[in-house]
Amino acid sequence: MPLLESPFAQLDLIRQPEQHNDPLQAFDAADEYLLNHLAEQQLPAASRVLVLNDSFGALAASLQGHMQVTSSGDSFLAAQGLEKNLIRNGKGFDAVPFIPASQTPAGPFDCVLIRVPKTLALLEEQLIRLQGHLAPGAQVVAGAMIKHLPRAAGELLERYIGPMQASLAVKKARLLIATVQDRPIAVSPYPTRYTLDAPAIELLNHANVFCRENLDIGTRAFLPHLPKNLGNARVADLGCGNGVLAIASALQNPDAQYTLVDESYMAVQSAAANWQAALDERDVVVRAADGLAGQAADSLEVVLCNPPFHQQQVVGDFLAWRMFQQAREALVVGGALYIVGNRHLGYHTKLARLFRGVEHVATTPKFVILKARK
Repeated sequence: MPLLESPFAQLDLIRQPEQHNDPLQAFDAADEYLLNHLAEQQLPAASRVLVLNDSFGALAASLQGHMQVTSSGDSFLAAQGLEKNLIRNGKGFDAVPFIPASQTPAGPFDCVLIRVPKTLALLEEQLIRLQGHLAPGAQVVAGAMIKHLPRAAGELLERYIGPMQASLAVKKARLLIATVQDRPIAVSPYPTRYTLDAPAIELLNHANVFCRENLDIGTRAFLPHLPKNLGNARVADLGCGNGVLAIASALQNPDAQYTLVDESYMAVQSAAANWQAALDERDVVVRAADGLAGQAADSLEVVLCNPPFHQQQVVGDFLAWRMFQQAREALVVGGALYIVGNRHLGYHTKLARLFRGVEHVATTPKFVILKARK
């Protein structure tokens, strides 16, 4: 794979999760553009730089040792990528502090470099949280590949930061350069909330939660078919989002034990709040993680999953396939993985390669609910 070369460093970078012969690289032209732009600013070495939504550490690892760098984002895999890429390039795994997006990085910062995220609500929340954390004369620079750069990103910068100027395109990437100007103190519109009838619960959703405004149609199809009579089974909600599958299941299975995992810190934050609101002090484990990678083998009887079909801007079934493999490792013999998926994705065939039995629990015109037994 090619090296990331910038005025700050030459780095050998890998993506997360690691994939054999991965055709994708861990950086792109927008990372190079941001680093070249920052080099032209000739900031003092003592400058404090905040990096937001760094995919796998390309920006933060490049700047480490040149400035005081803090990284923040909503992806556990991105945080893991930063640690691994720091080590891979001869630096300490903790050389750059990482702040989950569920927390607010403490400034003041002299410069903020932003990779524009897929979810503009996350960008809006991050810009609002910069209030009071920017040094006088600070610059806020957002970058993205042009095909992933909506007009609304520039509008958000102007609304919350100050006048914005778009750069020329370089290698199909563009920067949005905002000059900090006094703005009225903004109140965040996040988290949002919506209610369900069955089960009768209210769900809180922080800015980067999937289907933040209402229940996604796949989960809606899944809810009536969650397994019942689980006794004291150990159950995981894999890719839990706001926790709705686990909460609905727990309300039907009062003695079951639940673990909720997601790679989004804001999803985990939302799920923990929703569990407490619906189930009060009932014991639960909620954690940000690389799926079930940290789960002990043969430690679960049931896994519930509404698998993703994209990672950031990349569409594919690699993450779903990996989650199925993780579920198989974590399940006891005889344990079961329950999933919902679009019918055209062919998950039945994929699951049959891993599990000894796969059955259709239910089908709708768009979705299929499957049970795969180890």
